[in-house]
Amino acid sequence: MTFVVTENCIKCKYTDCVEVCPVDCFHEGPNFLVIDPEECIDCTLCEPECPIEAIYPEDDLPEGQEKFIQLNAELSLEWPVITEQKEPPPDAEEWEGKEGKLELLEK
Repeated sequence: MTFVVTENCIKCKYTDCVEVCPVDCFHEGPNFLVIDPEECIDCTLCEPECPIEAIYPEDDLPEGQEKFIQLNAELSLEWPVITEQKEPPPDAEEWEGKEGKLELLEK
């Protein structure tokens, strides 16, 4: 099993999770993070670090978030690895918990 970054991360992109990852499986896009399912070792360290609860075990995704399993896998092949925490976007708090953000995902 692997962990999956879901829709709530779009436009929030908090990076608290990347510093605790022992295998550097996070990848950074313009306004979203993803987890490489091939690198994730299911250590569970990242999930509690996410301040907006955007990371879930693959087997426990909220309803409607299943498409993010494939998105994480695909985008982790294209985007660079991120290992250090960065400041979130200035408007991150405005986007927390909003639904329908998939169309705002920048690839």
